[in-house]
Amino acid sequence: MTTPASLRGHAAIVTGAGRNIGRAIVLTLAVRGCDVVVNTARRRADAEAVAVDARKHGVRAVVAVGDVGRRDDVNAIVGAAGEIGTVDIVVNNAAIRPRAPFLEMTDAEWQRVIDVDLSAAFYMARAFAPAMVARGWGRIVNITGMNAMQGTHDGRAHVAAAKHGLWGLTKALARELGPKGVTVNAISPGPILGEQQEHAAYISSQLDKIPLGRLGTPDDIARLTAFLASDDGGFVSGQMIGVNGAAAT
Repeated sequence: MTTPASLRGHAAIVTGAGRNIGRAIVLTLAVRGCDVVVNTARRRADAEAVAVDARKHGVRAVVAVGDVGRRDDVNAIVGAAGEIGTVDIVVNNAAIRPRAPFLEMTDAEWQRVIDVDLSAAFYMARAFAPAMVARGWGRIVNITGMNAMQGTHDGRAHVAAAKHGLWGLTKALARELGPKGVTVNAISPGPILGEQQEHAAYISSQLDKIPLGRLGTPDDIARLTAFLASDDGGFVSGQMIGVNGAAAT
């Protein structure tokens, strides 16, 4: 069996990392020797628990509490991340998915989703990419979703727009930062077990649409993230990879 590529000597920040996909990504990176910054907007106790589990793998782990959709909070997050040195892997996982029928959607509802689901990735890349460029090596992984490919009809036009914008940002940064040694990719999860517990019944109902015959898990997303973050994934950039059991193309 091939041993997964080591990430020792690297440090990552994962946003929205207190549970589910974010938690799985943190721990998978830690298993590969990567120091980690565990970000959460509010759930400090959850993030602290993830950091404790990460340290069991012999890596450094710090918690950075802050709302990545707010520029001032991002500045504080960057300061907290400095405790483990230079961050050269950024995983933009944090997202919100509220429902609001388009004809009833307020400016504030629209802007809040754009801030968290799209602008946050811009803020994070702008904060950490300079150090990646200086080092000549860096990884940015953006978590999008099936809405980025298919659109949506369930009152989440703002989410679909933000996630599609994230895909556009991924392609643009891949071209601009690639010559400087930085890869930028997106992962589009399909129905994932454990994600969005308030929608667990809906996620389970998607099983019959998945040719592989099972729902995804947070670890499915985490393993691909670790590959893209490693040297093994060093020639993959500007891509959006669907992890959905062939439920969507």
